[in-house]
Amino acid sequence: MSSPEPTIAPTTGAINVKRRRVIVAATIGNLLEWYDNFIFGVLALTMARLFFPAGNEATSLILAFVTYGAGLAMRPVGAIVLGIYADRIGRSAALYAAMFIMGLGTALMAFAPTYQTIGVWAPLIVLLARLLQGFSGAGEIGSATALLVESAPAGSRGLYASLNASSQQIGFVLAAFVVMVMNLAMAQDEIDAGGWRLPFVFGLAIVPAALYIRANLGEPDIFRQRAKERRMRSAFAIGRAGSLLLALGMLFLYVIAGSVLFVYMPTFAVQKLGLTGASALFATVVATCVTIACTPVAGAMSDRLGRKPLLWIATVSFVLLTYPAFVLILAWPSIALLLLVQSGFGILLALYVGPLFSALAELFPTRIRAVAVSLTYGIAGIIGAFAPAFATWLIVVTGLVGAPAFAVIGAATLSAFALLVFEDRSGEPLS
Repeated sequence: MSSPEPTIAPTTGAINVKRRRVIVAATIGNLLEWYDNFIFGVLALTMARLFFPAGNEATSLILAFVTYGAGLAMRPVGAIVLGIYADRIGRSAALYAAMFIMGLGTALMAFAPTYQTIGVWAPLIVLLARLLQGFSGAGEIGSATALLVESAPAGSRGLYASLNASSQQIGFVLAAFVVMVMNLAMAQDEIDAGGWRLPFVFGLAIVPAALYIRANLGEPDIFRQRAKERRMRSAFAIGRAGSLLLALGMLFLYVIAGSVLFVYMPTFAVQKLGLTGASALFATVVATCVTIACTPVAGAMSDRLGRKPLLWIATVSFVLLTYPAFVLILAWPSIALLLLVQSGFGILLALYVGPLFSALAELFPTRIRAVAVSLTYGIAGIIGAFAPAFATWLIVVTGLVGAPAFAVIGAATLSAFALLVFEDRSGEPLS
């Protein structure tokens, strides 16, 4: 007789040893995705020279960034395919498949021959790697969020889901550290000669351990119970269209504020504040560490106070404080003030994202939770990816150097409208 499939049943109490494995299994994929994304972005000039030689640096760099962004096109596809797989077959099975695909993309990137070696096939291999990473990353977020909230002890769904958001930020900081070490240890010609592969190889080394952990996970009790009574229904039923739009509206502030105030800010600091690239990146990394530390605290607070109060506090604060903060750093540009301002934004972002993922998971029933969260996050991620370009455009058309603040304020306003109709279900059992 075969042994019964292991399950993960929520119990009361703090994080225990059994659930640490669930947390690691659920969050490691998001960490690796953000790590890979940031590594490619930082090494864009090197990738442009080695894989996209087009006669001039500007054209090569554009081709490299287009390839980088191509992964975004696969996010809705990956969200639907892997999300449905997670809702039909299981969270653990979908996470295993996502990690396998992500590892394949990372391996292709790490060992891809350059243009000088195989010609036009080189950029095509890199493009395929980015498509695989985008596909897997999109399905990762919904499956991981579903697994975390469904495995959480009673009254701790906010804390558990917030760890997923923290893992994304840890991936960014880890990537920044690896690139910093590489730049200190190697000259640029050594990096071009093959040193650029090392950060990708380091990321690839995570994959076997992640696959092993995910291969031995069980499914949460609530998923197993719903699986027995599940009927084949579309994730896009009319009755859930409103919840999908609501989730998308709530995500606007997170993806746009994160892109403008963290991804775009180092470029803004160099171009408009006259700071060095190293100091601007340092301020961003420190602020991200503040967000990492505060996000689980905010998630745990939302388990006690509810999701909606914290979401409202963060939203209103972004509306009221973002433009004055830009005015302040433009009036007295310095690394110390930039670090202080970005750290303040880091706290606000943590206050918002801490309860956000659990709130999104609670919007949807178990049978469509993974696909719904994955799809809305995938679409929002595409919008957020264009936020730095939109912020730059705002400066041009308005003539105001502080105009990027308007992108954040606009996103906060849209998310505020979503919060007006959002029903807080933090105190209710998962449906």
